[in-house]
Amino acid sequence: MKNHQLCTLFGVIALFAGAAGAASAAVTVWGDDSAAQCSKAAFHDQTDDDSLRLCTTALADGPMNRRDEAGTYINRGVIYMSRGDFNAARGDFERAIEVDPTLGEGWINRGAVNIIAKRFQDGVADISKGLTLGTEEPAKAYYNRGVAYEGLDDEKSAYLDYQQALVLQPGWDLPKQELLRFTVMRK
Repeated sequence: MKNHQLCTLFGVIALFAGAAGAASAAVTVWGDDSAAQCSKAAFHDQTDDDSLRLCTTALADGPMNRRDEAGTYINRGVIYMSRGDFNAARGDFERAIEVDPTLGEGWINRGAVNIIAKRFQDGVADISKGLTLGTEEPAKAYYNRGVAYEGLDDEKSAYLDYQQALVLQPGWDLPKQELLRFTVMRK
């Protein structure tokens, strides 16, 4: 069995002035098979039908170990999410969690879909679980959880998560922008 790293999407969501936007992050997968090509497509935000077909082919061709299968569902979910097909993305993230519930990326990505659906409490729960399990890009998970906390009107937790995202990835502009909206007063 070939070993594949995971491509991940964290649905980086900015909620300010009533607008929502999304950006993605991915991890390179080495190799020449369709699962690796699927990951590369997700990494490069290729959302065309051919990229989606690569992922579906990889899942149909098997056999893959559990981690690779879950990673390929995550990668296809990334492409679906980038295409705005959030129901299909949710389905793939949930399938990834069923196949390998120890992969933090599956939980974190499902949390991002929950945030888009304004299911903020579910988003916090999923992202928190994903962070506990571990993820390659925790800064984006903290950022997304900050967005979810804001949706729950928990400004203190949102501020702390945006701050943690910036600590983990100091050059990242999104958490910097969010933190500028806060005024911290000492008691």
